[in-house]
Amino acid sequence: MAYVLGFFAADGTMIINNRGAHFIEFHSTDKQLLLVVKKLFKSNHKISTRDKHNPKWKVGYRLQIGSKEMFSDLSEHGFMPNKSLILEFPKVPERFFRDFVRGYFDGDGCVYFKKHKAKDRKKLRRVFSSRFISGSKKFLQSLQIQLNFNGGFISQKKRGYELVFSHKNSLDLYRLMYHNDCHGLYLNRKYKLFRKAINTLYGIK
Repeated sequence: MAYVLGFFAADGTMIINNRGAHFIEFHSTDKQLLLVVKKLFKSNHKISTRDKHNPKWKVGYRLQIGSKEMFSDLSEHGFMPNKSLILEFPKVPERFFRDFVRGYFDGDGCVYFKKHKAKDRKKLRRVFSSRFISGSKKFLQSLQIQLNFNGGFISQKKRGYELVFSHKNSLDLYRLMYHNDCHGLYLNRKYKLFRKAINTLYGIK
């Protein structure tokens, strides 16, 4: 559930409709993630496809669950409707912190590993970095402090903020998130890219 909470912090929504019904929604362009959440909740709710308002966008998916109890539990953790710009870091027990981080990373994180030509050099060099994205700068500041990697920086983008880590801290992040008790709860394509970067740069299999 710590993993799911992290994913919800990244790509979740809380809704109260006109009739007073309470819903929580998970959104993602990776249907695999919603299938995992659905299985964990033992839900029979349908995963629907969201309309694409721009033909360049990826296909999006949505899982909506009606539950006043879940809505209340999320509220106790500090979540609320329209949270994206005011999200604060919830109180997560230390033993579940790494699972929460992995869930958020799978929702609103990315790992970058490519060859890049620097302006002052003729040769290509490999660039390995990772980043978390949020509309709330305060959330990313708290995340950076709690990760305690002694590195990283936050930059402002058109649609929010990014917490960026270089290759050394990205290795630290990998070691924190992908531990022996993951139970397969991670997005495979991001994990594989981490593995490729670490194996190529450090020879760690």
